[in-house]
Amino acid sequence: MATVELTTANFDEVTESDGIVLLDFWAEWCGPCKRFAPVYERSSEKHSDIVFGKVDTEAQQELGAKFDIRSIPTIMAIRDGVIVFSQPGALPESALENLIEQVRALDMDDVRKKLADHKH
Repeated sequence: MATVELTTANFDEVTESDGIVLLDFWAEWCGPCKRFAPVYERSSEKHSDIVFGKVDTEAQQELGAKFDIRSIPTIMAIRDGVIVFSQPGALPESALENLIEQVRALDMDDVRKKLADHKH
């Protein structure tokens, strides 16, 4: 599956569904973003069960602000509608694959319980 361009119009629909969504917050003028793009694209072709979204922080400033994106690229992982990872900086291919394995391995019932406990 190729990457999907996310906008304020489709963001919630894509990220609130079940399954894994990886997000790449980027901008056209960002050198590290451009170097990371082929790595992200290759990974998207390997994992057809994962939605690989791209958020252009210039065109979608509202989304960048909503998630307090201060440095790009920022990689975010969402599983079953819950943000489980967010980190600025381009990842090497091996680290991106490792992140995907870790997100797949999460016990989401445990994650939700910890979130609920944390909010009290």
